[in-house]
Amino acid sequence: MSEIADEISTTPHKLPAKGTDRSPKSARILIAVATYNEIENLPIFVERLVDTLPEVDLLVIDDGSPDGTGDWCEDQGQINPRIRCLHRKGKPGLGSAIIAAMQYAVENDYDVMVNLDADLSHPPEKIPELLEAWSGSEGEHTVVIGSRYVSGGGITGWPLKRHFMSRAINLYTRLLLGLPMKDCSGSFRAYPVALLRQIDFDSFLSYGYSFFEEILFHLRTNGARFVEVPFVFVERQYGSSKINMRKAMIAVATIFRLGLGRVLPF
Repeated sequence: MSEIADEISTTPHKLPAKGTDRSPKSARILIAVATYNEIENLPIFVERLVDTLPEVDLLVIDDGSPDGTGDWCEDQGQINPRIRCLHRKGKPGLGSAIIAAMQYAVENDYDVMVNLDADLSHPPEKIPELLEAWSGSEGEHTVVIGSRYVSGGGITGWPLKRHFMSRAINLYTRLLLGLPMKDCSGSFRAYPVALLRQIDFDSFLSYGYSFFEEILFHLRTNGARFVEVPFVFVERQYGSSKINMRKAMIAVATIFRLGLGRVLPF
């Protein structure tokens, strides 16, 4: 991917000089959310984020939401310089949106990037725990996963079928890719930017939902450690989920290709 995005709304403000202290209070932190038609959720999300972590930067990657999500974010960026909106044309995929955010984090010399959903299923109030887990371990090499499947984690609002599908894709991913964590498919994570610098994003097979499994696979290959922090996933109240059966089957096929390549390198 040669460019971060089609358009970015604001020039990044000048950040303080980079130091050696990896504590959350001194680290450069980027919060990244990908949006498409989240006008009902994003204002609530931003309010809760600012109340929790007023000193972090927020990057919204919006794929041309017709409901005005990108316009709202643009207006907020004029009020709060820590909010930036990256506008993209079309719908190139959720994974490609997160890659764009990761490239942005690398190019702007952040220490850690936290990715979560803007639909309020991932509580912004939980971000400090992810950052503490990152800074309290080998920060430059530790990926922190907000996990639904460790003790203390959970899911509310899902039908039985979706619980089964999620459990199945996680087991499938662990077996094929040899990953150690219990929650491989969630997007609530803190990534050390030092590790992201080592990733060749042009080599990715997935720019859709299986990106979240694939990035773990590449990070582990590059020496990542993993810590899982429990949280309770709450199904969205506003708007609709973007995943469907076709996207789910593409994700299954992509993970299979990655697993096959792990055994029989191409």
